[in-house]
Amino acid sequence: MPTTPPPSPTGRTAPARATIDDVARSAGVSKATVSRFLNHRETLLTPDIAARVQVAVTALGYSPSPMAQALKRGRSRLIGLVVADITNPYSVAVLRGAEKACQEAGYLLMLFNLGNEGGRERQAIEALAAYQVEGFILNRVGDDAAAMAEAARSARPMVLVDRRNDTLAADFVSLDNAAATRMAAAHLHGAGYHHQLFVTEPIEDVSSRHERAAAFRAFSAETGTAATVLEHAEGDDAALDDALRRLHAEAGATGRPAAVLSANAVATLRVAAAAMRLGWQFGRELGFVGFDETEWAPLVGPGLSTVAQPTDALGRAAVECLLERLRGATHAPREILLPGRLVPRASSVVPGAAVLPPRAAD
Repeated sequence: MPTTPPPSPTGRTAPARATIDDVARSAGVSKATVSRFLNHRETLLTPDIAARVQVAVTALGYSPSPMAQALKRGRSRLIGLVVADITNPYSVAVLRGAEKACQEAGYLLMLFNLGNEGGRERQAIEALAAYQVEGFILNRVGDDAAAMAEAARSARPMVLVDRRNDTLAADFVSLDNAAATRMAAAHLHGAGYHHQLFVTEPIEDVSSRHERAAAFRAFSAETGTAATVLEHAEGDDAALDDALRRLHAEAGATGRPAAVLSANAVATLRVAAAAMRLGWQFGRELGFVGFDETEWAPLVGPGLSTVAQPTDALGRAAVECLLERLRGATHAPREILLPGRLVPRASSVVPGAAVLPPRAAD
């Protein structure tokens, strides 16, 4: 029994969308005949039948589903993007770059946000595969073996962004984390900040956090900088406040200023909140450089110095790698590391020193 279309917001019954069956009945032909017409195979039809189908299509306002047509051709023109945390400005910026590259290539991007829940990775891959995506771009949470096995079983090409997985034969696109971290730490060291604290979200199995923390420790060992790494869990304000007090006291005992290097925009906001609780100002009681150039970085305190990631280029590079695979490329998995850019502002300048213009990483 046919169902009545649901009422529209105005209270009127919304008209049902015409189907290929409706067109066939109106034109007095078969669905196969309508399909031939819609696929521009009019040469297989008589002029009279083609005209009847055209009249029916126009009268009913029929438009074929792009997804259905694509699947008939064996191509969905969809790419699945899995992101660890859409609230992270980095994820949003990479998404924009990937989306623009997809549009230019005639593809649509389907997004699945994990919300930093590692247990949802397999669910994400299964859900996107059900929509017949042609390939995956993965910004993962951790090492979920079942999820990676599911990705491999899908037999679709995939590209990893920012976070590695040694078990997958996939292209990898990321910031050059080691070079960018050394650049930021060297900037602080050169400004006179010889006591530094690196604040990161819990490192766990996230490769980019491992790489940044390791590069920070290596630079400290080479230069003799008094440096500490703090893995800060969300909500543990007391631990962050205590770490900052200790940093400030140790630096003060030597007569030198102290500084923080934050691992991403999430950590930056936590450090900014801690500084406010302690009544400190960046560039005065505490030097600062943070990963991720956000719209609000120039507005916090005297302006926050940052390491700008090439997020647009990262998103585009991931899509380009995936499209190459979809076109049949079979070369060995590649690793593409892009440089960061230092954006110095007053938060990392010792009072009385000049603020240098932004520069690219070496």
